[in-house]
Amino acid sequence: MILCCGDALIDMLPVTDATGTPAFAPATGGAVFNTAIALGRMGTDVGFCSGISTDIFGTALCAGLKAAGVEFRHVIFSDRPTTLAFVTLRDGQARYTFYDENTAGRMITPQDMPLLGPETRALFFGGISLAAEPAAGTYATFLTHNAASRVVMLDPNIRPSFIRDTASYRTRLSAMIARSDIVKLSDEDLHWLQGPGTLADLARTMLSMGPKLVLITEGAKGAHGYFGAHHVFEPAQKVVVVDTVGAGDTFNAGVLTALARTERLEKSAIAALDAPMVAQMLRLGNAAAAITVSRVGANPPFAHEITL
Repeated sequence: MILCCGDALIDMLPVTDATGTPAFAPATGGAVFNTAIALGRMGTDVGFCSGISTDIFGTALCAGLKAAGVEFRHVIFSDRPTTLAFVTLRDGQARYTFYDENTAGRMITPQDMPLLGPETRALFFGGISLAAEPAAGTYATFLTHNAASRVVMLDPNIRPSFIRDTASYRTRLSAMIARSDIVKLSDEDLHWLQGPGTLADLARTMLSMGPKLVLITEGAKGAHGYFGAHHVFEPAQKVVVVDTVGAGDTFNAGVLTALARTERLEKSAIAALDAPMVAQMLRLGNAAAAITVSRVGANPPFAHEITL
């Protein structure tokens, strides 16, 4: 099983009501939640670990997990409110304003986290949960405790406007990157972390920190994989883009699904990846993401919808 650890929230999506008045419609979301849903829809054995509210939004989140076949016995329930993310779109690109104070997802502590059994072969971390305490420190500690024995994939999915203490965030994230086997970043995330430079140079600097595989997505251009001295690029599938909500999250699920299908969810297997396998991972990630961006909101595809 792949255990997805991180944010679950409600995206308030921009809509127009019957009178033509701008409004917002709630939809389940969150970077890590979206990845878990996408994994479940692709038929991959997946579980979810996060703080979820017992309010009406939390009930909707749990219903979404259940419908996608995501196991959620590691969810930490509380009566705190659900995080809300108000989404605005500019040229199809999503921008977010978060309301996250004192929420069920943010207020979890290391004492809340589960002890994992041998069925959990890989962990996925990411999203805004890595930016705000106490959840950020909780997930960092959980990663540290489990990284030696399980494959770890990390996608920080950086939202600069949400980060209040940039220095602490960078320090914590660097430590998590060093303990991860796979790190995925958008090109924007990579430049935010490391500044100007070519993708290749910056990705290899990232590799030197500890990961065995660094994945860089460039939106409509495609995705890169850097490992050892090697580089693989796979172009994105061409589709009509409705919006980009959940695209990167779905890409992550495609990558992990490719590893699960080929029985490579082992640390030794990640260290031994070759170019054909990395290309296969990128193709599945791109194909799944292409379907998501052709739909409104984060609506990942089912396995039967994906063509390579």
